[in-house]
Amino acid sequence: MRISTKGRYSLEALLYIAQLPEGEYASTRSISENTGVSDGYLEQLFIPLRKAGIVQGIRGPQGGYLPGRPLDKITVGQIFRTVEGPLEPVACVNSKPCPIEATCMSRHTWAELYREIGECVDSITLADLAEAYRNMDQLEYVL
Repeated sequence: MRISTKGRYSLEALLYIAQLPEGEYASTRSISENTGVSDGYLEQLFIPLRKAGIVQGIRGPQGGYLPGRPLDKITVGQIFRTVEGPLEPVACVNSKPCPIEATCMSRHTWAELYREIGECVDSITLADLAEAYRNMDQLEYVL
C-alpha cells in the first residue's frame, strides 16, 4: 500500500492548520508558502475534506481554512480515507467481492494487514501529531 501525494499533502496542510491558535484560520496561500504544496492543489484537496467536515472554509478575500472539529476528533485514518479512499493493501480485502475467497491462501494475511493499518491510522489524531511537532523544537541534543 502506498499513500499518494493526496494523503501526504492533506496531512501536511492539516498539521499546519493544527499549529495555529484555536479559532485562527489559514489561507491556501499561507499554507502553500509554509508547506510547499501549490495553492491549486490545496484547493482540490480541501474539497473532499470540507465535505467530510474535517476542515471548515471561511469565504471572502480574507478567508481561509480551520479545523472542522476538535483536533482530537480528527484521525489520520479519516484524513487518508477521505482523500485516498479505502486503505486496502489489495482490492479484494474489503471493497470488492473476491471470487476465490474460499480458497485464497493469502486472504487472511491481507485482511490482518488491512485491520492493523486501520487500527494504526485511526489511533493517531491531529492533536497527537500537533503535540509531537511542537515537542520536536524542545528536544535537546547532547554530544
